[in-house]
Amino acid sequence: MTDATPLHRSTELLSVNDSGLLVVDVQEKLIGLVPEHERIVWNIGRLLDGAKALGVFAAATEQYPQGLGPTTPVLAQRFDSTPDNPVPAKTMFSCRGSASTFDGFRRRGLFKLLVVGIETHVCIGQTVLDAMANGFRVYVAVDAVGARFAVDHETALRRMESSGATLTTTESALFEWCEAAGTPQFKEISRIVRQTMPETS
Repeated sequence: MTDATPLHRSTELLSVNDSGLLVVDVQEKLIGLVPEHERIVWNIGRLLDGAKALGVFAAATEQYPQGLGPTTPVLAQRFDSTPDNPVPAKTMFSCRGSASTFDGFRRRGLFKLLVVGIETHVCIGQTVLDAMANGFRVYVAVDAVGARFAVDHETALRRMESSGATLTTTESALFEWCEAAGTPQFKEISRIVRQTMPETS
């Protein structure tokens, strides 16, 4: 009698070994204009906390911070940014305008990106399409992106999906990164997913 052949893990799933988290332009002067922005920021915070617990590399960008302000403080405190090492700024809507950001993923051999932030139809959509054109496999957490108007948000999600991006959710990504129960990391992920969602405006 032979041992059963182990099953391979699907390459469709996010893994701590091949994926990174990209937080796009969640800035003070714009995020408050997005409906349910409290939920979006909360979910991005949960993803950043989960990424830290599991060793997933995370990066962020800011769109014209002189005009739109810095990353909202509740998220900024989760990054190791300092005056000498700020979150990269850009004026191009796509994060393609921040080449160092993509270089950071490439240097680590990460060619799957989980993209979150705002706005879905502008900086998110253009970043996602450009990333796929440059060889990245892209996932979008639909509960961690947003836009000022629902028609823009919903149309952008459909466009990204039809172009090859994979739509997912915050908790799906966290559990895919975690992969199994019974570990210290799972205990932390379990704590994160049990958090109470804030009330939204």
